[in-house]
Amino acid sequence: MAISRRTFLTSGGMAALALAVCGGAWRYHHPAPASAFVLTDQARAALDAIVPAMLAGASTDQAAIAVTTQGVVAAIRGLPLSAQQEIQGLFSLLALGPVRRLLAGVPGSWAEATPAQMHDFLQSWRLHRLADLRVAYAALHDLILGAWYAEPSSWAAIGYPGPLQVLAQ
Repeated sequence: MAISRRTFLTSGGMAALALAVCGGAWRYHHPAPASAFVLTDQARAALDAIVPAMLAGASTDQAAIAVTTQGVVAAIRGLPLSAQQEIQGLFSLLALGPVRRLLAGVPGSWAEATPAQMHDFLQSWRLHRLADLRVAYAALHDLILGAWYAEPSSWAAIGYPGPLQVLAQ
């Protein structure tokens, strides 16, 4: 069955229109927050999958990972509002199934992602040809590792004794 050029272009135009309408409807029902960063359930699921993958080799302790996740949220809330909104948008994108499948390579939910899938996802974003994905990886990397190293319980893993104690006299 041969498809004419006109049919192909018409089909493509209709698909683009359908995507635009669906995206607009989704944005209408899920408006971007005008306030500080909010950790939604979908964002928490993504973060709970990304943090252990980013800390692979440093920690597998669930309590340390949970503390790091809370540190990431605290660090995000300390950023300017515009940066918080950009990160909120990143997590909103990662929450969408088709985006998660196409951009992250994770076919199921974040909770079902294997360590290999998470490693491949992070490496693909780290080395991606699109600068936006490299920037998103760098933001996740800096937030997660910053929260990890800011936590005193992780200092022993890197041999850091902690800040010097001032001698009181």
